[in-house]
Amino acid sequence: MFQVRLHGRGGQGVVTAAEMLSLAAFMEGHFAQAFPSFGSERTGAPVVAFARISDHSIRLHEPIEEPDAVLIQDRTLIETVDVFGGLSRSGFVLVNSAAAPEDIGLSELVSKLPKGHVRTVPATDLALKYIGRPLPGAAMLAGFAAMTGLLKLESINAAYGQKYSGKVAQANANVAAGAWSHMLSLKDGD
Repeated sequence: MFQVRLHGRGGQGVVTAAEMLSLAAFMEGHFAQAFPSFGSERTGAPVVAFARISDHSIRLHEPIEEPDAVLIQDRTLIETVDVFGGLSRSGFVLVNSAAAPEDIGLSELVSKLPKGHVRTVPATDLALKYIGRPLPGAAMLAGFAAMTGLLKLESINAAYGQKYSGKVAQANANVAAGAWSHMLSLKDGD
C-alpha cells in the first residue's frame, strides 16, 4: 500500500486533490481511498487530507501517520506544522514552490532521502496562469505522478474530467500538463 498525506490551507482544494488522487488510482485499476482531517474549517486554516493506493482491498480508515509521500500545497506550513512527521526513509516530498528545495530550507531533507525524492513544482503559478485562481491541486497531483511513476497524467486528467466539465476540466488539464513537463525537466537535470 502507498500512503499519501496532503497538507495545505483551507480554500486550496486539498480535500479535492486527495479525492482526485484516489479517483485517478481507481481508474488505473487500484484500490484507493481518500479522506480529510479538519481542525478549524475556515479559509486559510491548515488542512490535511489522506489518500491510499493499493493493489488489494484497503481496510484501514485512520489518518496516515507514516506516509510514503507528502504533498505540501502551501510551503509556509513547513515552519508551522510537522509536515514531514513519520515520512518513510525512501519517501517522496513535493512542495508547491517555484524555488528549488534547497532554496526553501530543505537541504537536510534532500540529503536524507534518495536522489530525486524531494522536489518542488510551481503549482500555484500554473493554476493562476490556466485557472485564474490559486488552486494548485492538479499541478500537485501531476507532479506527484511524474515524480513517483505511480500514476499516469491521463488518469489525473480523467479524474478531473469526471468531476468537472468544459473549461474547468480543460484548465485543470493544462495545469497538470505544465506540472508534468516541469517535473520531467527536473528528472533530465539529475
